[in-house]
Amino acid sequence: MSIHFTKEEFSIRKSKVLSKLKKQNLDALLMFKQESMYWLTGYDTFGYVFFQTLILTSKGDIVLLTRAPDLRQAKNTSIIKDIRIWVDKEKSNPTDELKNILSELNLENSNLGVEYEAYGLTGRNAIRLNDSLKNFAVLHDKSELVSKLRVIKSAEEIKYVRKAAELADKALDEVWKNAKAGVSEAKVLAEMQKVIFEGGGDYPANEFIIGSGHNALLCRYQAEKRILSNTDQLTIEWAGAYKHYHSAMFRTIPIGKADPKHYKMYEACVEALNKCEKKLVSGNTVGEVFDTHTKTFDDLGYKKSRMNACGYSLGATFSPNWMDVPPMIFANNPLILKPGMIFFMHMILMDSENQLAMNLGETYLVTEKGNDRLGKQKLDLVIL
Repeated sequence: MSIHFTKEEFSIRKSKVLSKLKKQNLDALLMFKQESMYWLTGYDTFGYVFFQTLILTSKGDIVLLTRAPDLRQAKNTSIIKDIRIWVDKEKSNPTDELKNILSELNLENSNLGVEYEAYGLTGRNAIRLNDSLKNFAVLHDKSELVSKLRVIKSAEEIKYVRKAAELADKALDEVWKNAKAGVSEAKVLAEMQKVIFEGGGDYPANEFIIGSGHNALLCRYQAEKRILSNTDQLTIEWAGAYKHYHSAMFRTIPIGKADPKHYKMYEACVEALNKCEKKLVSGNTVGEVFDTHTKTFDDLGYKKSRMNACGYSLGATFSPNWMDVPPMIFANNPLILKPGMIFFMHMILMDSENQLAMNLGETYLVTEKGNDRLGKQKLDLVIL
């Protein structure tokens, strides 16, 4: 069986969720986030693109409702024993099947928590869910109930994140080796992904972001693969992934030679990252970290070039993205930092007027004494 945690670890997680259900007077939780299902049971799939839900009752019952292709997937990768299948057919409505299961579990006239904020629950299926369970039970939006528990990582989870960080470091080594004038961005990506897979890693939850020239100012993946020119700039955001746990990094690398403005932008990114690192400690709020980012860049004259967030939580995530949010590092976020939290902090400067980019990002573990930068690569501005 492909289960990545012990039964004891899963038991602890289940107890934490049950405690929350009791405190919030909920009789059951309907989970639609793949991350919740993986964290609670080990269930590993991309089958959440179709309707599926994991039910956890306040009595501790766990039932998965999914499609036939995921029957063996759930048996092989999870601790789930009770797996129900809804059948694909014209005009099928799996929420009616769900209602039958809830009735079987004696949950009529109950309080049900629902993960509405989930890639695994489309708008259409959310409407179906509400219609099917209307007058059956009272539904409460509990999209963040499990997510908030997942923010603080266990010792076992931290081991996986550290492994992911090692893989991210190895991927950057491949950038140093391969990124040069005349080379395709595709070659750089291929070598990065190759070393991660060879190191035992996984597909990341979203594509690596790569862009050169004018595309170096983009913060999202797009399909163009340029050939690096003699004088160029290459922006790459990537993550090592291990057992679905991520550790991300971010760099902009001048090719051939750097523009004089690149140096100043780089110095600003280093200063901002170092100051944010000092704020990313237990007892401070996430919003305080963002305030440090803002003040540093604004005081240096980069207000128009910076972003309105400077990072986010990382953990075990599934497509379409590796951002394990909430929490995100933005203004006024009151979340208090605690040991065991993992954050990717990115210092992003995009100068549209001069068509110049500079980015620097690292992943950190909040500890009892401060924080630990998980990547071990140098922060120097490297010109290839």
